[in-house]
Amino acid sequence: MNLEYFIAKRLISGKSHKNNVSGPIIKIAIAAIALGLIMMMIAIATGVGLQRKIREKVSAFNGDIQIYKFDNNTSEASVAPIDIRQEFYPDFTSVSGIKHVQGVASKWGIIRTEETFEGVNAKGVGRDYNWNTFKEYLIEGRLPDYSNSRNEEVLISKYLANRLKFKVGDSFYAFFLKDNESEIPNQLKLNIVGIYESGFQEFDANYMFVDLRHIQRMNKWTSNEIGNFEVFIDDFDAIKEKGIEVYEKLPPTLDAQTIADKYYHIFEWLKLFDVNIAIIIGIMILVGGINMITALLVLILERTQMIGIIKALGSTNWSIRKVFLYNATYLIGIGIIWGNLIGLGLLLAQKHFGFIKLDPSNYYVNEAPVYINATHIIALNIGTLILCLLMLLIPSYIITKISPAKSIKFE
Repeated sequence: MNLEYFIAKRLISGKSHKNNVSGPIIKIAIAAIALGLIMMMIAIATGVGLQRKIREKVSAFNGDIQIYKFDNNTSEASVAPIDIRQEFYPDFTSVSGIKHVQGVASKWGIIRTEETFEGVNAKGVGRDYNWNTFKEYLIEGRLPDYSNSRNEEVLISKYLANRLKFKVGDSFYAFFLKDNESEIPNQLKLNIVGIYESGFQEFDANYMFVDLRHIQRMNKWTSNEIGNFEVFIDDFDAIKEKGIEVYEKLPPTLDAQTIADKYYHIFEWLKLFDVNIAIIIGIMILVGGINMITALLVLILERTQMIGIIKALGSTNWSIRKVFLYNATYLIGIGIIWGNLIGLGLLLAQKHFGFIKLDPSNYYVNEAPVYINATHIIALNIGTLILCLLMLLIPSYIITKISPAKSIKFE
C-alpha cells in the first residue's frame, strides 16, 4: 500500500504530467466534470424549483384538496351551498398531516368602467382564510381585513388593474347575475386596498378577493353556508393518499378533489421536468465519464514503461490499477469542487437577483425559480464520483495487458 500511495502521489503532484501530452487532456477532463456538475445542479435546482413554485401558486388559489357538495358543479362558481358546521371544520383531526381548513365561495361577475369591462371571479373569503400564501404576491397596498364587520375591501390582480386602469384606493362597481337572469343583477361597490401579482396568468386574469359575506348575501345563503372547503396539507408529495383519506372521512353528501386532479394538465406537464432532469443528468455524467476515460487511457499509455518496471518489482495488476484509480479520484474531486463552487454561485445569484427571466404565459412564473436542497447536492456529488469511477474500471483493465519485458525493453 505504501508503494501504491507513493506512486499515486507522484502522479497526482502534476510534475509527472505537467509537460506531457496528458496535461491538456487532464485539464479538459476536469473541466468536463465541473461543467457537467454545474449543468446537473442547475437542471435539478431550477426544475424542482419550477415544480414547487407552480404547485404553490395553484395551491394558494385553490388549496391542496377541495371539498364540495356532490350536486355542486366543479366550476369556480358554487351553486349548492355547504353547511360550514362540519366535524372536520375548523380542525380536520381525523386525518393526519392536515395543516389548515377554510371555507370559501365564488361568484362570477363583471367589472364595468366608463371605458371597458372585464369578467371576473369574485372569490369570497372570511376570517378563517390563510393569507400567508398570498403575502409574497402582494405588490401594492395591503391585504384585505374581513375579521370584523362586512366591508367592501377587495384584493385585485395587477393584470386586471392594468386592463381596467385601476390603482390602490380606487373604487368600482361589479355586477353579478341572480339565479333568475331576468332580474336586475346585483351591484356591488368595492374599494381596492391591495394589488397582487402571482405570475400565473390563468388565475391573475380572473380572481379578485372579496368578503365572503357579500357572496352569501347575493346568493341568499345564511352565515353558515359556503361554497366549498379548501384543505391544505403538510406534505404535497402525499397529496394522492391524503385526498383518499379526506374523502373517506367525509359524510356521503360531500366529495373531495385534489388540485392534481382538478388541474391535471398542469401537473402532467410538471412531471415532464423529472424526465428532462434525468436525461440531462445521464448525458452530463456520460460526457464527464468519457473525458475521464480518455484522460486515464492517456495516463496509462504515457506510463507504460513505469508500469512495466513496477510489475517487474512484483506489484500486482490490481495494485497498479488502484494507483491510477486513486489519481482519477483526485482529478474527479478537483472537477467536483470547481463544479460546486461555480454551480452554487450561479444558483445563489439567480435566487437573490433573478437575472434569468421567463415568459409567464408559458411557464407561469416571471423568473427561473431556484430550489437548493442539500440532500440533492450531496447525492449528486457522490453519484457523480461513484459512476465516473465505475466507468473507469474497464479502461484500467488495459494495465493487465502490459508486459514488463516488452515495456522495459523499449525504455
